[in-house]
Amino acid sequence: MLIRVFIKRQVKAENEKVVYRLLKELRADAMQQQGYISGETLIRADDSQKIVVISTWHSMDDWNSWKESEQRKKIDEILEKLQVEPTDYEVYVYSKFRMAVKTGFKAHPDDEYMDR
Repeated sequence: MLIRVFIKRQVKAENEKVVYRLLKELRADAMQQQGYISGETLIRADDSQKIVVISTWHSMDDWNSWKESEQRKKIDEILEKLQVEPTDYEVYVYSKFRMAVKTGFKAHPDDEYMDR
């Protein structure tokens, strides 16, 4: 099941450049992970301290494996100290895809949910 993860951060003004560098490092590492499809970083037009990273993954398991990896946690711990508030994570599934699965469409032979 394809998912999109929205990661919202609000950074301290003096830390913006460091945060942008760390986010690029996270993206480069994520690209090497199983199930990673794509990602983008958006900076709010009227407030450069507000950042949203949107990534697309093949499955919730793929995302959770990356989110809980030691490699990611090390960088995330640093990022948390450079932010105004804790990171906010929101995970979404594609509504049309979810409906297709419910009606019997099998998107990928390795997906666990196919027989549910």
